[in-house]
Amino acid sequence: MAKRESLGVEVEVGSGNVFADLGFPDAEERKTKVLLAIQIQQILEERRLTQAGAARILGVNQPKVSALVNGRLEGFSVERLMTFLTALGRDVQITVGPRRSAQAAGRISVALTRNRNWQPGPRRGVA
Repeated sequence: MAKRESLGVEVEVGSGNVFADLGFPDAEERKTKVLLAIQIQQILEERRLTQAGAARILGVNQPKVSALVNGRLEGFSVERLMTFLTALGRDVQITVGPRRSAQAAGRISVALTRNRNWQPGPRRGVA
């Protein structure tokens, strides 16, 4: 990571992936899971679904939905999160292309299409 000076304080510029910056070996997967989970949470909030209602649609129990919306993603694969998105009526596209630099490893990225007016709302209770 590059360092620069800002207002007399040395600042380290991040890579765009906090998990990579912290040295996690599975940084790309972690970032992908977070971006997919954010999209799922946005849909649940847009539809004003309770965790119980979301669980019925996703085919899981309410504690799994609670873990998901609270960012506890250890028990979820990227594939499972994509399946949740399709259950919620979203299309998921995977695009494979050449890497950008011959020296760099390939990378994973998620591009989200979202409602420009969406703002995270208060957490809804379990019903």
